[in-house]
Amino acid sequence: MRIFLILCICLFLMQPTASATPKKDRAYYETRGEIVWEVNTDEKVIALTFDDGPHPEYTAQILELLRQYEAKATFFVVGNKVKLYPDVLNQTIREGHEIANHTYSHAYLSKKNNIKKEINQTEELIYDTTGKRCLLFRPPGGFYNERLVATVRAEGYKMIMWSWQLDTKDWSTPGVNKIVKSVLKNAKNGNIVLFHDYIEGPTQTIAALKIILPELKSRGYQLVTVSQLLNYNKALPAKIH
Repeated sequence: MRIFLILCICLFLMQPTASATPKKDRAYYETRGEIVWEVNTDEKVIALTFDDGPHPEYTAQILELLRQYEAKATFFVVGNKVKLYPDVLNQTIREGHEIANHTYSHAYLSKKNNIKKEINQTEELIYDTTGKRCLLFRPPGGFYNERLVATVRAEGYKMIMWSWQLDTKDWSTPGVNKIVKSVLKNAKNGNIVLFHDYIEGPTQTIAALKIILPELKSRGYQLVTVSQLLNYNKALPAKIH
């Protein structure tokens, strides 16, 4: 009898309960609309994103290529670079691209960092430089936790990641062909592609874009900003302006 009771208790304890804490993984945040990795759409639209700039040479060359192929992009800028190169930021705005927040010092946002200060300091610099406010935020390294998600939401941003198969890792200079292949092999409707317009040392991104941009255009893709891409999301009840 005692063994039977013990078995019953064990079985009861093993049963899932309605109050069990849900696993807070990508699916959890994606379903709630709190983090975006890509957009569900049948339209041939892709968002190119560039992190860690602006850069006085690389960003300008990227802008020239985007203009040549009638493409728009989103630049997730770092505050300390904005402070150094405000003219480049203004040029980016003038040419119709989107600016988004990527912290002030490219800080990996752990408990040791002041998240709000990193975000707000960058926002103030962007506004003082361009007169524009940001709608989007991307955490350095793509690292996130519940505290960061809550803070970003409270500050009025939507957190944007990138399509997992479209992290070009161009910051590591893996070779122009490898960057090109990673994009052209995996590009699909609603994707968000991750590039960098600021790296230490020579960049391979610009050479890769000279191949990627015309090919995506020939495939019929429209290259849009992230905010524009969000308007195509079937799951969204209303457009984001």
